[in-house]
Amino acid sequence: MRGSRLIATGHYQPSKVLTNDDLADLVDTSDEWIRQRVGIRTRRVAGPGEGVADLAGQAAAKALAGSGLDPADLDLVLIATCTQTERAPNIASRVAARLGVPAAALIDVGVSCSGFTHALAVADHTIRAGAATNALVVGADTMTAVTDWTDRTTCVLTGDGAGAAVIGAVGAAAQAGIGPVVWGSAPELGTAVRIEGTPTRFSQDGQTVYRWATTHLPEIARRACERGGVRPEELAAVVLHQANLRIIEPIAERLGAVNAVIARDVVESGNTSAASVPLALSKLLERGVVRRGEPMLLFGFGGNLSYAGMVVRCP
Repeated sequence: MRGSRLIATGHYQPSKVLTNDDLADLVDTSDEWIRQRVGIRTRRVAGPGEGVADLAGQAAAKALAGSGLDPADLDLVLIATCTQTERAPNIASRVAARLGVPAAALIDVGVSCSGFTHALAVADHTIRAGAATNALVVGADTMTAVTDWTDRTTCVLTGDGAGAAVIGAVGAAAQAGIGPVVWGSAPELGTAVRIEGTPTRFSQDGQTVYRWATTHLPEIARRACERGGVRPEELAAVVLHQANLRIIEPIAERLGAVNAVIARDVVESGNTSAASVPLALSKLLERGVVRRGEPMLLFGFGGNLSYAGMVVRCP
């Protein structure tokens, strides 16, 4: 079986910035309260008429341009999102049409905050099986569209954005750049994170999510490292779902990734759900803080409560 590798990434965020002080004008909160509890300072908000497909298309175009591939080279387009309002054509179809992708398989993946890493694993498996050679994987969400702006415990968290990756096949004799996935869920706790109702709104049981994430996920992250053939101390970067700093920092510490750059994009972007891992990853690679070939842990977790993580080599 052949493997796959990361070729290029890209990201996009709306231009409107919403600060903690702006939120203090809407609900009973403050910049200090928000920073102490979740570590977020700012987040981006999609403009009028700017939907999931728009954000995804922008990020995808950047990743595709960076890959050096033509749209016709893509066999598979996977879009991870949980905030789309369009059902048909799906977001993958809309993005493919914008990019001029002529005949790829087009699939939306709905696993909330771990959607991108689930989709990346599916793309890797598809390439390993020989059903595709190149794939575009995007995480995009407009979380502010489903935010209850009267709930100070959740409205301080959310932001909008998109991140994308192009991956391609490597020969059987070459080292795979995307390691085996470790994925699963705790469906008995699935209602701890909800995007439901009329109108559709995001809500969560924050303490349940916090306890589950900080108690169970460090060991699962270590298993992902083992499956990827690296020790935590060998990681050059750790890109966790950007939920909030009170979750990111304990997981990274308990993992033991003492030499890794820890992505903290949540500080400036907020929780962007399925977009958070590829958005933070693309920014790290854009800054050049990880060298070619170095191992990085990508680990998404959240709604359902689901998780998916793998070791990926820097392109």
